[in-house]
Amino acid sequence: MTCLSDEGGASLLSEMVPRRLSIKGESLEGYLECPPERVFPVYARGVWRPPESEPAVSVSGSGDPIWDAVREEAKLEAEKEPILSSFLYASILSHENLEQALGFVLANRLQNATLLAAQLVDIFYDVIVNDKAIQCAIRLDVRAFKDRDPACISYSSALLYLKGYHSLQSYRVAHALWKKGRKVLALALQSRVSEVFGIDIHPAARIGEGILLDHGTGLVIGETAVIGDRVSLMQGVTLGGTGKETGDRHPKVGEGALIGASVTILGNIKIGEGAMIAAGSLVLNDIPPHGMVAGIPAKVIGYVIEKNPSLTMKHDASRDFFEHVAVKFKGGRSTGVQDPGGNIEST
Repeated sequence: MTCLSDEGGASLLSEMVPRRLSIKGESLEGYLECPPERVFPVYARGVWRPPESEPAVSVSGSGDPIWDAVREEAKLEAEKEPILSSFLYASILSHENLEQALGFVLANRLQNATLLAAQLVDIFYDVIVNDKAIQCAIRLDVRAFKDRDPACISYSSALLYLKGYHSLQSYRVAHALWKKGRKVLALALQSRVSEVFGIDIHPAARIGEGILLDHGTGLVIGETAVIGDRVSLMQGVTLGGTGKETGDRHPKVGEGALIGASVTILGNIKIGEGAMIAAGSLVLNDIPPHGMVAGIPAKVIGYVIEKNPSLTMKHDASRDFFEHVAVKFKGGRSTGVQDPGGNIEST
Protein backbone atom coordinates (compact mmCIF):
# COMPACT_ATOMS: atom_id res chain seq x y z
CA MET A 1 0.00 0.00 0.00
CA THR A 2 1.53 3.30 -1.06
CA CYS A 3 0.79 6.40 0.97
CA LEU A 4 1.04 9.93 -0.29
CA SER A 5 3.53 10.65 2.44
CA ASP A 6 5.90 8.13 0.82
CA GLU A 7 8.27 9.34 -1.79
CA GLY A 8 6.70 8.85 -5.17
CA GLY A 9 3.22 8.41 -3.73
CA ALA A 10 1.92 11.57 -5.33
CA SER A 11 3.35 10.60 -8.69
CA LEU A 12 1.56 7.25 -8.47
CA LEU A 13 -1.73 9.01 -7.84
CA SER A 14 -1.02 11.31 -10.76
CA GLU A 15 -0.85 8.27 -13.01
CA MET A 16 -4.29 7.21 -11.78
CA VAL A 17 -5.88 10.60 -12.42
CA PRO A 18 -6.39 11.63 -16.04
CA ARG A 19 -5.46 15.23 -16.74
CA ARG A 20 -8.38 15.51 -19.10
CA LEU A 21 -11.82 14.23 -18.08
CA SER A 22 -14.68 14.22 -20.53
CA ILE A 23 -18.27 13.77 -19.39
CA LYS A 24 -21.06 13.56 -21.95
CA GLY A 25 -18.76 15.06 -24.57
CA GLU A 26 -17.89 18.11 -22.47
CA SER A 27 -14.22 18.57 -21.67
CA LEU A 28 -13.14 19.40 -18.16
CA GLU A 29 -9.57 20.10 -19.23
CA GLY A 30 -7.76 22.19 -16.69
CA TYR A 31 -10.09 21.19 -13.88
CA LEU A 32 -7.58 18.64 -12.62
CA GLU A 33 -4.50 20.77 -13.03
CA CYS A 34 -4.08 21.27 -9.28
CA PRO A 35 -2.08 18.68 -7.30
CA PRO A 36 -3.93 15.36 -7.05
CA GLU A 37 -3.68 15.26 -3.27
CA ARG A 38 -5.80 18.43 -3.21
CA VAL A 39 -8.26 17.24 -5.84
CA PHE A 40 -8.78 13.93 -4.05
CA PRO A 41 -8.42 14.63 -0.33
CA VAL A 42 -10.08 11.29 0.42
CA TYR A 43 -6.85 9.65 -0.79
CA ALA A 44 -4.86 11.53 1.83
CA ARG A 45 -4.11 8.38 3.82
CA GLY A 46 -3.32 6.05 0.98
CA VAL A 47 -3.81 4.92 -2.61
CA TRP A 48 -5.65 1.69 -3.27
CA ARG A 49 -4.60 -0.88 -5.85
CA PRO A 50 -5.82 -4.47 -6.05
CA PRO A 51 -3.09 -6.94 -5.08
CA GLU A 52 -1.33 -8.28 -8.16
CA SER A 53 -1.57 -11.81 -6.78
CA GLU A 54 -5.37 -11.68 -6.77
CA PRO A 55 -7.47 -11.47 -9.93
CA ALA A 56 -9.60 -8.37 -9.92
CA VAL A 57 -13.31 -9.08 -9.85
CA SER A 58 -14.77 -7.54 -12.96
CA VAL A 59 -18.50 -7.75 -13.32
CA SER A 60 -18.88 -4.44 -15.12
CA GLY A 61 -20.39 -4.02 -18.53
CA SER A 62 -23.59 -5.71 -19.64
CA GLY A 63 -23.07 -8.43 -17.02
CA ASP A 64 -23.76 -6.07 -14.11
CA PRO A 65 -26.64 -3.67 -14.73
CA ILE A 66 -26.43 -2.29 -11.17
CA TRP A 67 -22.84 -1.18 -11.62
CA ASP A 68 -23.57 0.17 -15.09
CA ALA A 69 -26.42 2.24 -13.65
CA VAL A 70 -24.24 3.52 -10.80
CA ARG A 71 -21.57 4.71 -13.23
CA GLU A 72 -24.05 6.40 -15.54
CA GLU A 73 -25.69 8.16 -12.62
CA ALA A 74 -22.31 9.34 -11.34
CA LYS A 75 -21.42 10.76 -14.75
CA LEU A 76 -24.70 12.66 -14.94
CA GLU A 77 -24.28 13.99 -11.41
CA ALA A 78 -20.75 15.15 -12.17
CA GLU A 79 -22.11 16.99 -15.18
CA LYS A 80 -24.84 18.68 -13.12
CA GLU A 81 -22.63 19.43 -10.10
CA PRO A 82 -19.03 20.02 -11.26
CA ILE A 83 -17.96 20.76 -7.70
CA LEU A 84 -18.61 17.06 -6.92
CA SER A 85 -16.81 15.71 -9.98
CA SER A 86 -13.58 14.88 -8.11
CA PHE A 87 -15.56 13.19 -5.32
CA LEU A 88 -17.59 11.16 -7.83
CA TYR A 89 -14.48 10.21 -9.77
CA ALA A 90 -12.64 9.07 -6.65
CA SER A 91 -15.65 7.20 -5.22
CA ILE A 92 -17.13 5.60 -8.35
CA LEU A 93 -15.70 6.44 -11.76
CA SER A 94 -12.11 5.46 -10.95
CA HIS A 95 -13.13 1.94 -9.94
CA GLU A 96 -13.66 -1.15 -12.07
CA ASN A 97 -16.62 -2.64 -10.25
CA LEU A 98 -19.10 -2.18 -7.42
CA GLU A 99 -16.96 -4.14 -4.97
CA GLN A 100 -14.04 -1.73 -5.30
CA ALA A 101 -16.23 1.36 -5.10
CA LEU A 102 -18.10 0.09 -2.05
CA GLY A 103 -14.89 -0.78 -0.22
CA PHE A 104 -13.51 2.67 -0.95
CA VAL A 105 -16.66 4.47 0.22
CA LEU A 106 -16.94 2.45 3.43
CA ALA A 107 -13.26 2.87 4.27
CA ASN A 108 -13.45 6.62 3.97
CA ARG A 109 -16.62 6.81 6.06
CA LEU A 110 -15.21 4.64 8.86
CA GLN A 111 -11.56 5.70 9.00
CA ASN A 112 -10.11 7.32 12.09
CA ALA A 113 -6.69 7.88 13.63
CA THR A 114 -6.21 4.17 14.40
CA LEU A 115 -8.24 2.53 11.62
CA LEU A 116 -6.64 4.04 8.54
CA ALA A 117 -8.54 4.26 5.28
CA ALA A 118 -5.82 2.31 3.45
CA GLN A 119 -6.08 -0.54 5.95
CA LEU A 120 -9.87 -0.61 5.82
CA VAL A 121 -9.90 -0.66 2.02
CA ASP A 122 -7.68 -3.72 2.06
CA ILE A 123 -9.93 -5.44 4.62
CA PHE A 124 -13.16 -4.70 2.75
CA TYR A 125 -11.76 -5.67 -0.63
CA ASP A 126 -10.18 -8.90 0.64
CA VAL A 127 -13.47 -10.03 2.21
CA ILE A 128 -15.85 -8.98 -0.56
CA VAL A 129 -13.76 -10.24 -3.47
CA ASN A 130 -13.63 -13.71 -1.93
CA ASP A 131 -17.29 -13.97 -0.92
CA LYS A 132 -19.81 -14.48 -3.72
CA ALA A 133 -22.71 -14.28 -1.27
CA ILE A 134 -21.71 -10.76 -0.24
CA GLN A 135 -21.27 -9.75 -3.88
CA CYS A 136 -24.85 -10.83 -4.52
CA ALA A 137 -26.19 -9.27 -1.32
CA ILE A 138 -24.72 -5.79 -1.91
CA ARG A 139 -26.59 -5.63 -5.22
CA LEU A 140 -29.89 -6.93 -3.87
CA ASP A 141 -29.62 -4.51 -0.95
CA VAL A 142 -28.97 -1.45 -3.11
CA ARG A 143 -31.93 -2.44 -5.28
CA ALA A 144 -34.08 -2.70 -2.16
CA PHE A 145 -33.10 0.83 -1.11
CA LYS A 146 -33.81 2.20 -4.58
CA ASP A 147 -37.14 0.38 -5.01
CA ARG A 148 -38.63 0.83 -1.53
CA ASP A 149 -37.35 4.18 -0.26
CA PRO A 150 -38.90 7.10 -2.17
CA ALA A 151 -36.16 9.37 -0.80
CA CYS A 152 -33.49 7.25 -2.53
CA ILE A 153 -33.24 8.91 -5.94
CA SER A 154 -30.67 6.57 -7.50
CA TYR A 155 -28.44 3.56 -6.95
CA SER A 156 -25.43 5.85 -6.67
CA SER A 157 -27.06 7.93 -3.94
CA ALA A 158 -27.54 4.79 -1.83
CA LEU A 159 -23.92 3.80 -2.40
CA LEU A 160 -22.56 7.25 -1.56
CA TYR A 161 -24.85 8.78 1.03
CA LEU A 162 -27.24 6.40 2.83
CA LYS A 163 -25.91 5.27 6.19
CA GLY A 164 -28.44 2.45 6.36
CA TYR A 165 -26.80 0.91 3.30
CA HIS A 166 -23.29 1.65 4.58
CA SER A 167 -23.93 0.07 7.97
CA LEU A 168 -25.55 -2.99 6.41
CA GLN A 169 -22.60 -3.67 4.11
CA SER A 170 -20.11 -3.00 6.90
CA TYR A 171 -22.01 -5.60 8.94
CA ARG A 172 -21.69 -8.10 6.09
CA VAL A 173 -17.92 -7.72 6.11
CA ALA A 174 -17.79 -7.93 9.91
CA HIS A 175 -19.99 -11.05 9.82
CA ALA A 176 -17.62 -12.72 7.36
CA LEU A 177 -14.67 -11.87 9.61
CA TRP A 178 -16.56 -13.22 12.64
CA LYS A 179 -17.17 -16.55 10.90
CA LYS A 180 -13.46 -16.76 10.03
CA GLY A 181 -12.54 -16.41 13.70
CA ARG A 182 -11.35 -12.79 13.40
CA LYS A 183 -13.76 -11.72 16.12
CA VAL A 184 -11.72 -8.85 17.55
CA LEU A 185 -11.53 -7.14 14.16
CA ALA A 186 -15.24 -7.79 13.57
CA LEU A 187 -16.12 -6.19 16.91
CA ALA A 188 -13.84 -3.24 16.14
CA LEU A 189 -15.79 -2.65 12.91
CA GLN A 190 -19.10 -2.98 14.79
CA SER A 191 -17.96 -0.39 17.31
CA ARG A 192 -16.84 2.02 14.61
CA VAL A 193 -20.09 1.61 12.65
CA SER A 194 -22.09 2.31 15.80
CA GLU A 195 -20.00 5.40 16.50
CA VAL A 196 -20.23 6.82 12.96
CA PHE A 197 -23.75 5.81 11.90
CA GLY A 198 -25.61 5.29 15.17
CA ILE A 199 -26.54 1.75 14.08
CA ASP A 200 -25.49 -1.26 16.18
CA ILE A 201 -25.52 -4.67 14.49
CA HIS A 202 -23.67 -7.50 16.19
CA PRO A 203 -21.38 -9.26 13.68
CA ALA A 204 -22.70 -12.68 14.74
CA ALA A 205 -26.29 -11.84 13.74
CA ARG A 206 -27.57 -13.46 10.56
CA ILE A 207 -29.20 -11.18 7.99
CA GLY A 208 -30.57 -12.17 4.59
CA GLU A 209 -30.52 -10.38 1.24
CA GLY A 210 -32.61 -7.57 -0.18
CA ILE A 211 -32.74 -5.75 3.17
CA LEU A 212 -33.84 -2.14 3.68
CA LEU A 213 -32.67 -0.22 6.74
CA ASP A 214 -34.68 2.94 6.20
CA HIS A 215 -32.93 5.87 7.95
CA GLY A 216 -31.41 3.36 10.34
CA THR A 217 -30.71 5.71 13.24
CA GLY A 218 -30.99 3.93 16.59
CA LEU A 219 -31.30 0.45 15.06
CA VAL A 220 -30.05 -2.37 17.33
CA ILE A 221 -29.73 -6.00 16.22
CA GLY A 222 -28.51 -8.50 18.82
CA GLU A 223 -25.99 -11.32 18.59
CA THR A 224 -28.33 -14.26 17.95
CA ALA A 225 -30.95 -12.38 15.90
CA VAL A 226 -31.91 -13.76 12.50
CA ILE A 227 -33.50 -11.70 9.70
CA GLY A 228 -34.84 -13.34 6.56
CA ASP A 229 -34.68 -12.05 2.99
CA ARG A 230 -36.57 -8.96 1.77
CA VAL A 231 -37.22 -7.52 5.25
CA SER A 232 -37.66 -3.76 5.76
CA LEU A 233 -36.80 -2.14 9.08
CA MET A 234 -37.40 1.50 9.97
CA GLN A 235 -35.38 3.66 12.35
CA GLY A 236 -35.22 2.91 16.06
CA VAL A 237 -35.98 -0.82 15.77
CA THR A 238 -34.55 -3.06 18.51
CA LEU A 239 -34.14 -6.82 18.16
CA GLY A 240 -32.97 -7.50 21.69
CA GLY A 241 -32.84 -9.96 24.54
CA THR A 242 -34.86 -9.93 27.74
CA GLY A 243 -32.08 -9.83 30.32
CA LYS A 244 -28.77 -11.46 31.13
CA GLU A 245 -29.55 -14.87 29.69
CA THR A 246 -27.00 -16.40 27.35
CA GLY A 247 -27.37 -18.57 24.27
CA ASP A 248 -30.04 -18.12 21.64
CA ARG A 249 -31.92 -15.12 23.03
CA HIS A 250 -32.87 -12.76 20.19
CA PRO A 251 -35.80 -12.55 17.72
CA LYS A 252 -36.09 -14.44 14.45
CA VAL A 253 -37.73 -12.37 11.71
CA GLY A 254 -39.29 -14.16 8.72
CA GLU A 255 -38.97 -13.19 5.08
CA GLY A 256 -40.85 -10.18 3.76
CA ALA A 257 -41.71 -8.70 7.16
CA LEU A 258 -42.20 -4.95 7.61
CA ILE A 259 -41.12 -3.53 10.98
CA GLY A 260 -42.17 0.04 11.72
CA ALA A 261 -40.26 2.84 13.42
CA SER A 262 -39.26 2.46 17.08
CA VAL A 263 -40.52 -1.13 17.34
CA THR A 264 -39.00 -3.17 20.16
CA ILE A 265 -38.94 -6.95 19.81
CA LEU A 266 -37.52 -8.83 22.78
CA GLY A 267 -36.54 -12.43 23.36
CA ASN A 268 -36.13 -15.56 21.28
CA ILE A 269 -39.49 -15.22 19.55
CA LYS A 270 -40.58 -15.71 15.96
CA ILE A 271 -41.93 -13.02 13.66
CA GLY A 272 -43.77 -14.84 10.90
CA GLU A 273 -43.16 -14.38 7.20
CA GLY A 274 -44.89 -11.32 5.75
CA ALA A 275 -45.82 -9.94 9.18
CA MET A 276 -46.29 -6.22 9.73
CA ILE A 277 -45.55 -4.50 13.06
CA ALA A 278 -46.93 -1.01 13.63
CA ALA A 279 -44.63 1.80 14.73
CA GLY A 280 -43.92 2.03 18.46
CA SER A 281 -45.06 -1.50 19.28
CA LEU A 282 -43.53 -3.70 21.96
CA VAL A 283 -43.49 -7.33 20.82
CA LEU A 284 -42.99 -10.03 23.46
CA ASN A 285 -44.67 -13.05 21.83
CA ASP A 286 -44.59 -14.89 18.52
CA ILE A 287 -46.40 -13.29 15.58
CA PRO A 288 -48.13 -15.56 13.05
CA PRO A 289 -47.25 -15.38 9.36
CA HIS A 290 -48.78 -12.26 7.76
CA GLY A 291 -50.02 -11.11 11.14
CA MET A 292 -50.62 -7.39 11.66
CA VAL A 293 -49.78 -6.32 15.21
CA ALA A 294 -49.79 -3.08 17.17
CA GLY A 295 -49.69 -1.83 20.73
CA ILE A 296 -47.82 -2.13 24.02
CA PRO A 297 -47.71 -5.04 24.40
CA ALA A 298 -48.41 -5.81 20.75
CA LYS A 299 -51.53 -7.78 19.82
CA VAL A 300 -52.75 -9.18 16.53
CA ILE A 301 -55.22 -6.74 15.02
CA GLY A 302 -55.58 -8.35 11.61
CA TYR A 303 -53.78 -10.06 8.76
CA VAL A 304 -51.84 -8.62 5.83
CA ILE A 305 -53.05 -9.48 2.35
CA GLU A 306 -49.71 -8.81 0.62
CA LYS A 307 -47.23 -11.67 0.51
CA ASN A 308 -44.35 -9.32 1.25
CA PRO A 309 -45.51 -6.11 2.96
CA SER A 310 -41.83 -5.12 3.12
CA LEU A 311 -41.97 -4.51 -0.62
CA THR A 312 -45.12 -2.38 -0.68
CA MET A 313 -44.11 -0.39 2.45
CA LYS A 314 -47.77 0.38 3.24
CA HIS A 315 -47.46 1.35 6.89
CA ASP A 316 -51.11 2.48 6.99
CA ALA A 317 -52.43 -0.86 5.73
CA SER A 318 -54.52 -1.22 8.90
CA ARG A 319 -56.51 1.94 8.19
CA ASP A 320 -59.01 0.25 5.90
CA PHE A 321 -59.37 -2.58 8.38
CA PHE A 322 -60.27 -0.25 11.24
CA GLU A 323 -62.68 1.70 9.04
CA HIS A 324 -64.36 -1.59 8.10
CA VAL A 325 -64.66 -2.56 11.76
CA ALA A 326 -66.09 0.83 12.68
CA VAL A 327 -68.78 0.67 9.98
CA LYS A 328 -69.79 -2.97 10.48
CA PHE A 329 -69.93 -2.83 14.26
CA LYS A 330 -71.16 0.68 14.76
CA GLY A 331 -72.77 0.87 18.15
CA GLY A 332 -71.39 -2.52 19.17
CA ARG A 333 -68.14 -3.98 20.45
CA SER A 334 -65.49 -5.92 18.57
CA THR A 335 -62.22 -7.55 19.43
CA GLY A 336 -60.86 -6.21 16.19
CA VAL A 337 -59.22 -9.50 15.30
CA GLN A 338 -59.38 -10.63 11.72
CA ASP A 339 -58.37 -14.10 10.62
CA PRO A 340 -56.61 -14.85 7.32
CA GLY A 341 -59.95 -15.58 5.67
CA GLY A 342 -61.15 -12.03 6.28
CA ASN A 343 -63.63 -12.86 9.06
CA ILE A 344 -63.75 -10.65 12.14
CA GLU A 345 -64.26 -12.10 15.60
CA SER A 346 -66.49 -9.93 17.77
CA THR A 347 -67.75 -10.05 21.34
